[in-house]
Amino acid sequence: MENLNAWVVSLNDWIWTYLLIVFLIATGLYFTFKSRFVQFRYFKEMFRLLGQGVNSGGGKNSVSSFQAFCIATASRVGTGNLAGVATAVALGGPGAIFWMWLLALIGSASAFIESTLAQIYKEKGERTFIGGPAFYIRKGLHQKWMGLLFAFIIIITFGLVFNSVQANTITLAFQEIYGLDRIWPAILLTFFTLLTIFGGIHRIARVSGIIVPIMAILYMLVALYILFSHLSQLPSLIGDIFSNAFGIEQFVGGGMGATVMQGIRRGLFSNEAGMGSAPNAAATASVSHPVKQGLIQALSVFTDTLVICSCTAFIILLSGLPLDGSMKGIQLTQAALTQEIGRFGGQFIAFSILLFAFSSIVGNYSYCETNLYFISRHPAGLPIYRLAVGGMVFFGSMAGLDLVWNIADLFMALMTILNLIAILLLGHLALKALHNYRDQKQQGIKNPIFKASDLSEIEDELTEWKS
Repeated sequence: MENLNAWVVSLNDWIWTYLLIVFLIATGLYFTFKSRFVQFRYFKEMFRLLGQGVNSGGGKNSVSSFQAFCIATASRVGTGNLAGVATAVALGGPGAIFWMWLLALIGSASAFIESTLAQIYKEKGERTFIGGPAFYIRKGLHQKWMGLLFAFIIIITFGLVFNSVQANTITLAFQEIYGLDRIWPAILLTFFTLLTIFGGIHRIARVSGIIVPIMAILYMLVALYILFSHLSQLPSLIGDIFSNAFGIEQFVGGGMGATVMQGIRRGLFSNEAGMGSAPNAAATASVSHPVKQGLIQALSVFTDTLVICSCTAFIILLSGLPLDGSMKGIQLTQAALTQEIGRFGGQFIAFSILLFAFSSIVGNYSYCETNLYFISRHPAGLPIYRLAVGGMVFFGSMAGLDLVWNIADLFMALMTILNLIAILLLGHLALKALHNYRDQKQQGIKNPIFKASDLSEIEDELTEWKS
């Protein structure tokens, strides 16, 4: 097992150092400039559209834009926000937080493009719309093999590997606080996971629509209490984050690479911008224009990293605990909160991670259901896969932390590379849809409507947008 872990770490370092980081940032910058900073220009519009989605609700055979936002945010807001941020800070120092912020600001442009493409190429499924990278790769690039490869990787990555990570963090958190044998949380978590996912996308949408807002608000309130308790330290804290991100000491000591690497790795695991996961949720929404869901998913990236991840980072850094690697992951977050508000802090984190990670598990599964449908529509496939997801949740609950995280890093890198290639080749279509949306808004149309003919070069492929 140790040899396997060492091999995975070595491969991860090569891929992340020499390929993915440059590719990821370059793609985000490219779409930021090509879209004329869409993630900033339309920030107010994102909130307006999200409010519309809340009021519209979701029908029996449809998912509202707000529900799709909650499913994607449920997947994003998980262990990456509590355990992943702690690991980034422990191994990369305070400066890793800056690189997480930067990735979110740049990557939200990629998130807009991929989710808009998912809407453009969506199809009607058995109970709701379906779509995502596998679909726009097959229909847009006409490369079915590449779509199948992506679908296979995301099924392995999100349904099995990432859900193992989420389950692992939940059981560790309860073991840390209550001294529980991990077998009992593992059994309960597996049971409730299977109960939810066997209800399908609509049950997942309802569960996410309840859990995500509640858990985010509670967590932010606790973080705000701690911030107000340390107001005098905030200027120094912000200074430490920026000086550590670009510090001469880190550069000379060889720590600069670790700071950047940890910030970007954990940032991508948390916000998933450009990874190709959230578009699977974005495609399910029933909206009048693809750009609407693209903007809402860009807002999800901001919510995840600039709000939730920052809360965790500030709690840890203000606690004054040593960042020497002796503690990382969920144990560091728990120790920091316990330091700030007493024993209740550790208990609060245990239940927060339960809600955060459980919502991620069911959100992750929803992505896989779409991609399983892309690969095969055999009726036996779905129940078998649901049982496999439950099995991996149980396995992850009992497995070692380092190996699980390292395998997650490797699979995340592979699917991100495939998706970035696709959105670079198809991104001009999302940009053209953005121009169409902007033109309608400038004409005074409050609710822009998209038609297949608005993208005349691919009109025949857009079956769900034909009048």
